[in-house]
Amino acid sequence: MASEVSRRNFLTQLGMTAGTVAAATAAPLVGGPSLIGRAEAQAQPKGKIPDTPYKVGHMTFHTGAAAVLGEPMYKGHILAAEEINAKGGLLGKRKIETVKADENAGTDANVKELRRMKLSEKIDFFTGITSSGNTPALGPVAEELKVLTVFVDGCTDFLFDKAVPNPHYIFRITNIQSADGVTCALAIAQTWPTAKKIAHIHPDYSYGRNAFDHVRIVMEKLMPGAQVVSEGWPKLGTTDFASHITKAIAAKPDLLVSSVWGGDYVAFYKQALRYDMFKKMKLASTIAFGVAPHAIGKDHPEGAIAGVHSNYYFNFPPNGKWPLNDSFVKKYFERWKEYPNFQAEGAYVTMHMLEMAIDRANKLMGGWPDDEMVISQLENLGMSGPAGYVYFRPDNHQAYKDAVTGFSVNSKDYEFQILDPKRMITIPIRNITAPPNWPAPSDDKTRTYTWIDKTWPKVSA
Repeated sequence: MASEVSRRNFLTQLGMTAGTVAAATAAPLVGGPSLIGRAEAQAQPKGKIPDTPYKVGHMTFHTGAAAVLGEPMYKGHILAAEEINAKGGLLGKRKIETVKADENAGTDANVKELRRMKLSEKIDFFTGITSSGNTPALGPVAEELKVLTVFVDGCTDFLFDKAVPNPHYIFRITNIQSADGVTCALAIAQTWPTAKKIAHIHPDYSYGRNAFDHVRIVMEKLMPGAQVVSEGWPKLGTTDFASHITKAIAAKPDLLVSSVWGGDYVAFYKQALRYDMFKKMKLASTIAFGVAPHAIGKDHPEGAIAGVHSNYYFNFPPNGKWPLNDSFVKKYFERWKEYPNFQAEGAYVTMHMLEMAIDRANKLMGGWPDDEMVISQLENLGMSGPAGYVYFRPDNHQAYKDAVTGFSVNSKDYEFQILDPKRMITIPIRNITAPPNWPAPSDDKTRTYTWIDKTWPKVSA
């Protein structure tokens, strides 16, 4: 990729696909099992299986502005646990018992709660977590306690780049944070390549800083004429965005890029409407529609790039194109009377991938597998789920699935605004993340940042 290419050709090289044809990318690139047929797959376990409950610690936001992401995560987890328990439990005998905790307690309290869950509750498995501020603190503790863990989110690259560079007990199923900024920036370069003046509003902690860095480095490569004219850094949990909104408007940008998320984003966009902000500039977000879908009102600006954490949206692929998603959305809606977000899908797939790893370990060794055997099966495990094919890379225990984003639109079929299923953008994840063994940088940048900086060309128009 080092030689100069045109922007259009480079985007083509990356495999970006727009429109309903992109549904084809949901199919696995290599053969692999799916959620279809899982009941048959675990039919006859080998050896003696205990019938004691399998205790799972699940921590996410149940209160505060982040609950619009966290509550769907918990619901996705419970839906999968109920499905597994309806078949008798893991290996047909061990029913899943969930121990619930509220991530809104804060990082220090969350660390103490993980210790309590392992040492007092005797959990067998830990999962959940929404915030990138929490996984770098919880990851080392999970390794210390030797508790098998699959984080659903908390997607900061620094978890595996720096906090736990050689993970053994911990995995993560959501695409890494750098994929968010890169996906958003590539969508901008494809959609509004002539934008010159860019304003940014991001939460002032690891997720926002990471999103800003990765949007900026991609735009330097693909839109070298663009310049940042305004930066706003509201604290996480901010309720009044007026100063950030007016500052951005005063800079007269062509485009606003934001990674404000959850209930904070809902508050932000509704306040911005009062200033006619979206009549003055285009809007691109890394995670605007990552909340529970019904949290976005019909008043949201149409035609915005409204990201979903580069992971999943409930109406894509469109109905009939990907039966796994059709089935998941139907089951989730029937259970909870709402539609799932990417957190719900991630938590749901986490439990079924754990189930698959336990099944495989049992077939190899017989009896109830210990954690070492389960880990050996999770490493490099791939499965087709509602969002498409997802797999854990063995070198860093990070899961990867093709990245997705889209455009906001009103639809007569829903009481809330959705992503237009005819305009979805997908990108093969392997083309926008650093390859295995790419060296970790010595500064505060990510592997993906330095990989893009060193290997992507500055494109011509």
